[in-house]
Amino acid sequence: MRIDRSADWANPVPPVRREVLSATPEADEGRPPLLFVPGYGHGAWLFAEHWLEHAAGRGFPAHAVSLRGHGRSGTAPGTGLRAYVHDVVQVAAGLPRQAVLVGHGAGALVVSHALARYAAKAAVLVSPVLGGWGTLGMALRRNPVGTIPALAGAPLRVGRRQLFGRELPDEQARAYASRVRFTSRRAQFQLITHRAPEPPAGDPPVLVVGSQQDGIVSQAALTRAARRYGSAPLLFPGMGHDLMLDTRWREPIDAIVDWLEKD
Repeated sequence: MRIDRSADWANPVPPVRREVLSATPEADEGRPPLLFVPGYGHGAWLFAEHWLEHAAGRGFPAHAVSLRGHGRSGTAPGTGLRAYVHDVVQVAAGLPRQAVLVGHGAGALVVSHALARYAAKAAVLVSPVLGGWGTLGMALRRNPVGTIPALAGAPLRVGRRQLFGRELPDEQARAYASRVRFTSRRAQFQLITHRAPEPPAGDPPVLVVGSQQDGIVSQAALTRAARRYGSAPLLFPGMGHDLMLDTRWREPIDAIVDWLEKD
């Protein structure tokens, strides 16, 4: 891991108010806290809908942070990937025990960079959007109407077909999709232009979770992400990109907790 981070000293990340939603078990069994990191356009509400309480019910303290400019967190000029990573590291460092970082979508990209700065107990990448030109190509093929304007600086737009499986009722899917709002053009462009993440500190185990029917991330991309960490992806057929909101939301979070309990 590179130690010299002169940019952090010369150009520090501006502080903002961070929204963190939490659920705690009835009894503290000393298990590591889970820190959920939503993807771009989402907020902590994404995990508060189902996963936070469910994880707490299985004995794990669960927290979800809204990245700056998302949910009810504050914003600052020039927000991008470095600021998002800073937010995650700061929240994780404030937890009472070494945390498990769980990133969703582009939040998985944030987590992959945060792992070089925070020695996590473990990490889970859910439907990971890890960026690069392949991500742009996939977006243009599967969502040209929402992606092409974003190339000119407009907010990226995603809808039901990109986010959810067919089992989720349309009314509920539309209500969730209406809450997804992209706020940082710089962060959008950095999905393509960012540098590869540095190796994780402490070599934590990393699990990749997704679905073959994800409207944003291909199965090949899931496989590549898992291979980067020496494993294979755990797949849930028929579910969408936002696994934690789909009708079968219990399956992936139970699998994640099962994996953590065996580790």
